[in-house]
Amino acid sequence: MNGRVFAVVGPSGAGKDTLLAGAMAQSPTLHWARRVITRPQVAGDEPFEGVSPQEFDGLSHAGAFALEWPAHGLRYGIRKTEFASLAQGRDVVFNGSRAALPLALAQFPSLTVLRISAPSKVLAERLAARGRETMAEIEARLARASYEVPEGLPVIDIANDSTPAVGIARLLAALQAKAVR
Repeated sequence: MNGRVFAVVGPSGAGKDTLLAGAMAQSPTLHWARRVITRPQVAGDEPFEGVSPQEFDGLSHAGAFALEWPAHGLRYGIRKTEFASLAQGRDVVFNGSRAALPLALAQFPSLTVLRISAPSKVLAERLAARGRETMAEIEARLARASYEVPEGLPVIDIANDSTPAVGIARLLAALQAKAVR
C-alpha cells in the first residue's frame, strides 16, 4: 500500500506552516517532509534544515534531493529519504512552491495540490509579525503573490481566513477529499 503526496502551496503568510503543524499534531500518521533551505535555522520557524549554498550544492550534486527549487533568493530541497514513509502507506505533505509543481508531479504522479489562501490584509499582518522583511519587501512580496498553479494538476482549495483551529480542520478535511482537476 502506497501513501499519497500532497504539495501545500500558497503565498507567504497564508499560514501553511501553522496549518501543517496543527495537522501533524492531530494526525500522527501524516509525515511532514522537512525541507533543506539555504538560510540559517531560526527557533520557532518551520522544521527545516538550514544549510549554506555550498552545502546545498553538495547535496544536490550527490543526488540527495527528490525535489529542489529556487524561490525568494533562497534554494529549497526535500531529501529523497523524506518520502520513504510512502512505502508504508503514510501520506506525505510538503510545503512547496508553485514553480516546483511540474517537477513534483513528474516525481509523484498521484500528487495533489492543497492551495492555501488568505486575504491580502491578513497576509501583510502575518508577514510583518515574522519580522524577517521590511515593509517594502512585504509589499513587493504581496504584489507578486499568486494562487495560480500549472494546468492539469489536481487542486483542493483551503481558505485560511479564520482561526488556526478552523484552518487546521479545513486542511485535515482536504486531506480526505477528492481533488478537482
